[in-house]
Amino acid sequence: FLALNPAAKLPVLVDGDLVVSESAAIQLYLADKYGDRFPGGGLIPDTPEDRGQMYRWLFFLMTEIEAPLWRIALHSFLYAPDEQSAAEIALARRDCKRMIAIFEQHMQGRDFVVGEQVTVADFNAAYTLDWAKLEDMLDDAPVLRAYLTSMYARPKAPVTIAKAMAELEA
Repeated sequence: FLALNPAAKLPVLVDGDLVVSESAAIQLYLADKYGDRFPGGGLIPDTPEDRGQMYRWLFFLMTEIEAPLWRIALHSFLYAPDEQSAAEIALARRDCKRMIAIFEQHMQGRDFVVGEQVTVADFNAAYTLDWAKLEDMLDDAPVLRAYLTSMYARPKAPVTIAKAMAELEA
């Protein structure tokens, strides 16, 4: 595994001789390679302007919302007990909530993160917001809660993180 990803982290995609790590890179690669197979066109917007906005929000989700969620996970159960910090968890929660409020504003009156159809950013947003919901971070974000419900109601949507964890425990 370290030969595939020296960082020793998941996910890693192996497609023939190509190895792609980092979840957003994998999402963009798959959308670029297979996106035209989806009804209504690809999962990457057609115009450079819309692509720029998709990239903006995709990276925002990963750096501003997902990163604090990872800090919470690290200091809650991934680090050894003597490395965990309740203060770091509190700071990460604060940071995450502030960025969720920004994304809540962005999503006002929108069905999708960018444009009029689902893009890679929407799939990333659904997963990231589902994780934020598990951490009770969406209480002040009714627009994002409704958006999350609509994304997981899509015909081929995966199960939520909570349902997947419950199935693993069973």
